[in-house]
Amino acid sequence: QVHLVESGGGLVQAGGSLRLSCAASGATICISGMGWYRQAPGKERELVATITSGGSTTYVDSVKGRFTISGDNAKNTVYLQMNSLKPEDTAAYYCNADIRQVNYYCRAQGSNYWGQGTQVTVSS
Repeated sequence: QVHLVESGGGLVQAGGSLRLSCAASGATICISGMGWYRQAPGKERELVATITSGGSTTYVDSVKGRFTISGDNAKNTVYLQMNSLKPEDTAAYYCNADIRQVNYYCRAQGSNYWGQGTQVTVSS
């Protein structure tokens, strides 16, 4: 199994910055990529950014140029640096890990894991 623990959320004024962290433990060798999702009250969960084990990244259009996803393989940790925050960025942010189904051991870990979430609130 893989265990994900997020941290770094909080309350910030519009225009401010926060850095979220997601520490992975367990069968981390099986992780093919990780991502950050967010869910605002009354809205569906949306993908914010992803990073593969090789370092390739993707972003939803609304955060391009403001958010940066990065990873530290030695620490099994993924970060989301959020700058120029806007009130519409307010949401619970969740870390996600995809499991590569490459061998028997990894297939036994399942396919996908979620963290417990961390709240980000941006005041206007």
